[in-house]
Amino acid sequence: MIPVHAFRGRHVALFGLGRSGLSAGRALMAGGAIVHAWDDGAAVRERAEDAGLTLDDLYQADWTEFSALVLSPGIPLNYPQPHAVVEKARAQDLEIIGDVELFARELERLDVSGGKPMVIAVTGTNGKSTTTALITHILNSCGIRAMAGGNIGQAILDLPPPAYRCVYVIEMSSYQLDLTPSLAPDVSVLLNVTPDHLDRHGGLDGYVAAKLKIFAGQTSEGIAIIGVDDPKTQEICTGISSRKNNHVIPVSVGTVLGHGVYVIDGVLYDGAARPTKEVVDLKAANSLPGAHNWQNAAIAFAAIRGLLKDHLKLADAIISFPGLSHRLEEVGRIGGVRIINDSKATNADAAGRALACYDNIFWIAGGQAKEGGIETLRALFPRVQKAYLIGDAMDEFAACLEGAVTIVKAGNLQAAFSQAVKDALADGWDDAIILLSPACASFDQFKDFEQRGDTFRAMAQAEMSKLESRSEMGETVS
Repeated sequence: MIPVHAFRGRHVALFGLGRSGLSAGRALMAGGAIVHAWDDGAAVRERAEDAGLTLDDLYQADWTEFSALVLSPGIPLNYPQPHAVVEKARAQDLEIIGDVELFARELERLDVSGGKPMVIAVTGTNGKSTTTALITHILNSCGIRAMAGGNIGQAILDLPPPAYRCVYVIEMSSYQLDLTPSLAPDVSVLLNVTPDHLDRHGGLDGYVAAKLKIFAGQTSEGIAIIGVDDPKTQEICTGISSRKNNHVIPVSVGTVLGHGVYVIDGVLYDGAARPTKEVVDLKAANSLPGAHNWQNAAIAFAAIRGLLKDHLKLADAIISFPGLSHRLEEVGRIGGVRIINDSKATNADAAGRALACYDNIFWIAGGQAKEGGIETLRALFPRVQKAYLIGDAMDEFAACLEGAVTIVKAGNLQAAFSQAVKDALADGWDDAIILLSPACASFDQFKDFEQRGDTFRAMAQAEMSKLESRSEMGETVS
């Protein structure tokens, strides 16, 4: 845990007691703050009380005694409308911040022998988790202590306290960035920007503005890493470069950059070096398939290239990356059929990245649809042999796919998976892919994308066990 001393002896309101909220409450108390915690869920409040937090109904509390509101990033700050506790805080002109802001303030006040730790902050619509995990993996593999937190894995304040030469790699959502005004990363990363969470930011402009906050606190020594393969990030890169208050490294897949990092035909080049250096052939990295993962790898390299001089060791670290659950995760094989769990693909752009990696796809899609549906994926439909549709988006997706792809309205994940296995085996492909890449949120049928992906993985393992038993009994599997 990283104790937070910024509010020692002062009263702080804490609303939202999930993973990051509980962590923030414990860290504030460890630093001497008087925490008044609340959540709308009775079961969540009970867990928080068991964890030692003092509950106080913030709807009825005296807000004049509070110095700040620490808000869970999942609570609406501005759109579709501010939450009631946000309104109460604003009525008292209180600052409204999140757990990463508490981390930033604690880091600023620390006197770490030999120098403060380095902070690498990562955001973007897609690829944040993979890039964050990859940066952390590379650094640790090359002998530099690195810890990942924030929107991935552990809450940031649950990580070990800072030490000499350690690196914090923080995955940051747009929600978290809205609550983190003073973070000044040594390296800020923006992977890409496509429409997402528009209801929470009042439209695309608000969403982009939230993402840009990752650069706001950087000093003249800060490094900005920006993927430039979509029009919006090209515009952002130009704008950030024109400020001349930090060093910008653009990253591309498919375009040679004279002063950036780029990938051509799967080979990663450091064009920011003189002369340009070939770093690694990413086609050898089995856990990083497809152009979108090549971008993740190139950006990860750009973020840490100044820390690591041994490019051979760095290249080996990239190739050895094991990948992440629910992100193009191979969860099994049945004959020539590979089963891929890409449950993290909660929007069309993410699903499109998965579809672009494979041919002969038996595609499981659907759930709680995002704005725009899957119309933008039409060019990839020829890669799909058959689509198995589930959840609230089933009819909407069926209408889009009609005439282009054979459709099965399965309704739920179990029915979709069972039929996909049957069809893929019957069709006799030796390179077929059963792909769960929903292009949707999961909340219509699952708690979150992790539960959806875990359920899918369990189905695959159960199917493989069943077929293995049949094979041992002498039955033919087809």
